[in-house]
Formats: sequence, C-alpha cells, structure tokens
Amino acid sequence: MASTLTHKSTLTLLFSTLLLTSPLPSLSSDPDPLQDFCIADLQAPVSMNGFPCKPASNVTSNDFFFDGLAREGDTYNSNGSSVVYGNVLAFPALNTLGISMNRVDIDPDGLNAPHSHPQATEVGIVVQGKLLVGMISTSNVLYSKNLTGGQMFVVLRGLVHFQMNVGEESALIYTAFNSHLPGTAFVSSNLFGSRPSLPDDVFMKAFQVNKTVIDQINSKFG
Repeated sequence: MASTLTHKSTLTLLFSTLLLTSPLPSLSSDPDPLQDFCIADLQAPVSMNGFPCKPASNVTSNDFFFDGLAREGDTYNSNGSSVVYGNVLAFPALNTLGISMNRVDIDPDGLNAPHSHPQATEVGIVVQGKLLVGMISTSNVLYSKNLTGGQMFVVLRGLVHFQMNVGEESALIYTAFNSHLPGTAFVSSNLFGSRPSLPDDVFMKAFQVNKTVIDQINSKFG
C-alpha cells in the first residue's frame, strides 16, 4: 500500500510540474494552426476566437493572394491619413496563422491618431517620408523618434502609439502584427464617439473641464 501511495504521489508531482513548466496559451499570440490552411468562412453563423474553415474543396489559388496593400489609401479626412487593413477580414487566408499587415499613408502634417492594438504587438517599417513615431508606456512615459525610409519601429501590445508626418512629402508605412486580427482602438473616437456616449460627468471629472468643452469635442465626433 505504501509503495502504491508513493507511486501516485510521484505521478501527481510530475503532472503538476509539467503544467507549471509548459508554455501557457494565455502567454502566446494566436493559437497555432492544426492544418495546412484554414481559409476563413466570413459568412459562417458561428465564430469562436477565429473563423470556421472554408471547405477545402472550395479553396482556389486566389484565396492565398491579396493585393489590397498595393493601393494608396484615401487620406482626404481631418487627420490626413489612411490605414488599409490586411487582416483576416480582408484576407481570409490569414485565419489561424497569427499574422497580418497594414498599409498606412500619411499626408504632410497628417497624423495616424493615437491608438492601440489590444490583441497584438506591432512592428513597422517606414518606406517613404519622415515621421515622428511615438509610444506611451503604462508608466506614462513617451518614447519617440523621427524616422525615415528603411527604419523600423516596434510597438508593444496594447500600448497607445501614433505616427505623425513631419516631412514635406507623403509618408508610407507597412506594419505587421502577431495576430490575424489585432484590433484597433483609437483613443479619441473610443472616448468621444462611443454609442451610447459616455456620461458628461465622467468626462468632466476625468479631464477636469466643464460641460461646454465636452460638448465642443463631442460635436466633432458626430
């Protein structure tokens, strides 16, 4: 009986050790795929942390190619910038692969407004132009630098960041993410463009301003 108990205790300890030392899913990015490919069926009625696969019999060569990032985005807006998304919603072949890309076009004096990506870390390369690239840590420290063509930057998952064109020509950036759907939360539109809108008292206490100022800002976000 004693040897049986010892054997069971040893197995329990070994199993516990394996659990503690194995990589935890919560520490990784998107889960690894379990098949060659899984072209997302974006019309499927059910989606659980990803999309169901299109039947392999319906997959064609075109499913593996995407030219959306070849075209310049429309920068005719108040920020003078445009983001063309190359995520799973635009390129279904990225489903379950844990990767995606964006194209960012910014006019002179334009801004890719402060935002964050809650599901991914971002790495980017400046292809053209001169940009001020900045990131704010959770300790409220701003890390920023002027970048030109060929220089790279990294933005840690979930941190607020921005890019501003400080040059005299249009700027172009390509960014990549370790998620097929990084998510994008723009600070200004999240706060002032939510539906339903945040109570005025929340804004007034948070920003230490009166309702007139809040109404002026809210009016710019419709």
